[in-house]
Amino acid sequence: MGNASEPKYKTIKETFMVPSRDGVGLAVDVYRPDAEGQFPALLAQSPYGKDAQAFESPPQPFGKSIFEASVESGDPYFYAKRGYAYAIADFRGLGDSEGYHDGMMNAHERGEDGYDICEWLAAQPWCDGGVGGAGICYFANAQLQLAAAAPPHLKCIAPWEIYGDDLYKHGQYEGGVLNIFLYGLYTGTYPARCGYAVTDRVRSAMQLDYADKPEAFEKLVQGAMADPDLRQYPYLFHLLKYPTKNPVLFDFMLNPLDGPYYRERSVIERIKNIKVPTYVGGPFFSFFSEPQINVWNRLPDVPKKLRFYTDMGTRPWKGDHDELLRWYDYWLKGIDTGIMDEEPVRYHVTGLEKWRTAKEFPIENMEYTPFYLNSLQSLGTGPDFFNDEPDSFVQAPLFVTEDRAYVRYVSPPLSENLQCTGAPRVKFWASIDQKDTTWRVNVRVFGSGDIYPLAQGWLKASLRKRDYDRDVPWEIEHDYTKFDNPEPGGIYEYEIQMRPMSHMFKAGDRIQLEISNIDIPIEFETYDIMWHVCPATTTLHKIYRDGDHPSVLLLPVIPAE
Repeated sequence: MGNASEPKYKTIKETFMVPSRDGVGLAVDVYRPDAEGQFPALLAQSPYGKDAQAFESPPQPFGKSIFEASVESGDPYFYAKRGYAYAIADFRGLGDSEGYHDGMMNAHERGEDGYDICEWLAAQPWCDGGVGGAGICYFANAQLQLAAAAPPHLKCIAPWEIYGDDLYKHGQYEGGVLNIFLYGLYTGTYPARCGYAVTDRVRSAMQLDYADKPEAFEKLVQGAMADPDLRQYPYLFHLLKYPTKNPVLFDFMLNPLDGPYYRERSVIERIKNIKVPTYVGGPFFSFFSEPQINVWNRLPDVPKKLRFYTDMGTRPWKGDHDELLRWYDYWLKGIDTGIMDEEPVRYHVTGLEKWRTAKEFPIENMEYTPFYLNSLQSLGTGPDFFNDEPDSFVQAPLFVTEDRAYVRYVSPPLSENLQCTGAPRVKFWASIDQKDTTWRVNVRVFGSGDIYPLAQGWLKASLRKRDYDRDVPWEIEHDYTKFDNPEPGGIYEYEIQMRPMSHMFKAGDRIQLEISNIDIPIEFETYDIMWHVCPATTTLHKIYRDGDHPSVLLLPVIPAE
């Protein structure tokens, strides 16, 4: 087993305008060893502007004044010093690239341009013909799109913190609820102040699709403008009126249901085309966690690894470069770094603060263990039915209050340690007095005081219909293609898939489940971000947990060793 590449080269930087198949020039910065010879290349692509990616300022944690979430290509100097040509490309129509950017994950972004850059890199005199994919989050999606396009010289990818493998349910509409993080990601507000490298050649995909159907397009826009949940946010209403300000989020607001718009943009639909070794990684809890599991499990029969860590870490992203160097050295330089001799899955457990390994994910010995929603807002290992009166809370909209109402269910102190690693699920019966609401569920350690819960999930009440035929062991499915509003006062079953977690509840800890219906920026203190659109109507919510309506939290328990 050999050691990974050592830093022994000086770095030179060159900028190229790479020709695409239709003649549009794609701007690419290449950081490579200042030495004779040929080296493998790594390709990172994103919308944020290549020049903003090579900042050498010290990495900052989330919440700090100069934290910048979009600096995610990886450190080009780290790899160039170790014998790689590191290429950072601007997407078509963004930054210094020519052409038009026609909506997120458009046809060119879905691998066409990446294919052309990959093959151009492989043909350069300083490249040995091997190319790997690099970068996290949006860059990770670009790696998957590139691999699905199958350029001949692509040898491996390492998509960490994957965003939007399924652009509807793992991107813009978790549980059918609009995530408006992209408002800031595009325009440049915290935590991604840089945002897209916007040019005057960024266009709305929906405006292009409806160019010859102006009346149908206007009907779509007016329908979105009349939606009280969107209308309560002045900046969203303003955006619907002036879409050039943020054409990406504009397109998403016009597509509140799953369908062809999202299917053609979702790389998961083409995941079977990936034929190269793939190292998937990402944090638990965040909106990166479900895509990691989904991609990992749906990859075809290729060499693969999975790494789950605790949080998104610092930016500029320079974390875990030593680990990824072992991956690239193995597949691009033929160095036996030992990385493929290790267990395929490695994950971190908070509470225990240790790393553990497994052969698959969900972990092979994981068992879903029920904790029932019981009387007096308790959480028990068995149901009790001696009090049939439902629990309830009333939530007023954000323009009335920023107090988040909720009901919580708390377990007795645990008698022994309990490791939960996987994606919890909640199944409960409820009624509302309006035609729709948003359900938000959290799992916490009771009394911990942590800002973020261990796991959380969302579900729009009108999109509660399950699609059992599409369930997989790591995720349940809903039919997000058609609204079905509950009757006010009617009792319905809701089943919510939560984001994965990995935590060791200690003996004496109490598990807390919260059910609410809004996100509030003030909850996150300095992290003043609105993540999901909240209902604009005061709503009474009743949670039932009697003999006819057993409600339960299912935790992914790993048996004690």
